[in-house]
Amino acid sequence: MSTLESIQQLQGRVSQSIIGQGKVVERLILALLANGNVLMEGLPGLAKTRAIKTLADNLEADFSRIQFTPDLLPADITGSDMYFEEGGKGNFKFQPGPIFGNLVLADEVNRAPAKVQAALLEAMEERTVTVGQNTHQLPPLFMVLATQNPVEQEGTYPLPEAQMDRFLMHVNITYAPEESEVEIIRLVRGEEGNSEKSEKADLIPQQTIFDARAQIQQIKVSDNMDQYIVDLITATRHPERYGDKIGKLIDVGASPRGGIALDKVSRAHAWLHGRDFVTPDDIQAIVHDCLRHRLMLSYEAEADGVKADEVLKQIVAKVAVA
Repeated sequence: MSTLESIQQLQGRVSQSIIGQGKVVERLILALLANGNVLMEGLPGLAKTRAIKTLADNLEADFSRIQFTPDLLPADITGSDMYFEEGGKGNFKFQPGPIFGNLVLADEVNRAPAKVQAALLEAMEERTVTVGQNTHQLPPLFMVLATQNPVEQEGTYPLPEAQMDRFLMHVNITYAPEESEVEIIRLVRGEEGNSEKSEKADLIPQQTIFDARAQIQQIKVSDNMDQYIVDLITATRHPERYGDKIGKLIDVGASPRGGIALDKVSRAHAWLHGRDFVTPDDIQAIVHDCLRHRLMLSYEAEADGVKADEVLKQIVAKVAVA
C-alpha cells in the first residue's frame, strides 16, 4: 500500500466514525500532513472531541487530553521538576506533563487563564517546553488540537490574537445534514453494544505521516500560484483597493503566517487529491480555514453582523488568479 493510500485509509476510518462531517475530517488530516495545529469551534455535541480522539485511535501515537479550566496551572500542562531522595541523596527530576503526547487535545482551550495560554503557546510554536532553566524537546510527531464553544462566554478567556495566529487552521463545525442524523443514532447504538477496540496491527504508523510530509515537500507550486497566495494575503491588508464597501470591513489583515499556511495546506490538499502540483482550486478550498482567524474585523463589520467567512468570500471573488 502506498503512502497516499494509507493516509486515505486513515481519512476513511475517521469518516466512518464522524458521520456527515467529511470536510472536518479532511481538515484534520490536512493539518496532520502540514505539521500544524488546529482550533476546532462548534456548538456542544457536534463531535469535536470525538473527531480528534478517533484520529488518535487510528494512529500509532500517544494521545493526551487536557481539560482546560479556570484554575489550571502551567505546570499541569508542561510538567514540573520533582524532588526525589534516593540513597540519602536528593535531586530534582523532570516529570513530563500531558503536553508531551503526539496528539494533544486541548479541550475548551478558551477556559484557561493567560499563564496557561502562554505555556501552550511555546509548545505550539517552538515545539519545546521550558521548565525552570531547562528546555525540553517535544516529540517529532506533535499536534495540538484545541476545541472551543462559540456560545458559552461565562468563565472563558478569549484567545489572544498572537495565539490564534499560531493555529494553522481554524475549523468551524456545523450541524451534520439531516439525512445523517439517523446514521449517527445507529452508529452510537451499535458502539454501545460492541466494546471491541482496534488491534494495534491496524494502526497507521507514525513513519507514514513523515513519509507523506516528505512527498508533500516535492509538490510543485508555480510562480503564478505563489503570487495568487500573496495577492490574497495583501487583499486582507489593503481591502480598500477592492472597493470602499469591503475596505470598511477589515481593521487588521492576515500576517505572513497566513501566506505560509496557505502554501503548506494547499500543497497537502493537492497531494491528498493525487496531484503533484497546486491549482487555484487547492488554495480556494482551504483559504477560509487558514485565514478566518487571522482577520480582525472592523467595528462596522461586527455591528452589521458580518463574519470573517463572508469577508473572505468577497476577497476570493475579487482577487484574480495570477
